[in-house]
Amino acid sequence: MKVRLAAACLAALLVLPGAARVQEVPDDVLAGAIAATLRNDLRLTIFDQVNGHVDGATVVLTGKVTSPEKRLEIQQRVATLAGVAGIRNHVTVLPTSRFDDDLRYRISRAIYGHPSFWTYAAMPHPPIHIIVENGHVTLTGIVNSRVERAMARSLASGYGEFSIVNELRTNQE
Repeated sequence: MKVRLAAACLAALLVLPGAARVQEVPDDVLAGAIAATLRNDLRLTIFDQVNGHVDGATVVLTGKVTSPEKRLEIQQRVATLAGVAGIRNHVTVLPTSRFDDDLRYRISRAIYGHPSFWTYAAMPHPPIHIIVENGHVTLTGIVNSRVERAMARSLASGYGEFSIVNELRTNQE
């Protein structure tokens, strides 16, 4: 009896097309679920930046993280969302470097320690991300104005970095 039941289940799975086994979820709903999953991941810090977008039922993850465990954990968490048929994980792990770590901490103290950014520092998930790779700094995230964007860029300089790329956006962009 158990053998027949198992055979019937296996036959049913083979007959169903692959897409029918994945719960269909509208792209905008899935994108919102991905964003919430990434935003609420407690292991992601201001030194990580991960983005996800939907390509059919496949999720494409991009960005940079500070440890390989984070990269794998993000993929596993997103894979559990309803409507995800596959994942292309293009998240890269930043190289381990004492110089990069020191640079991250000095720049984060300069930005989030400035009175103009105290409200951001008090947020559960501060919006300015500081990505440091081999001495090259990239600022990402969202600020309220162009003045804050320029100020964050200015505060991030002068710590021995090789270059700074300012990808901060404003709420209006």
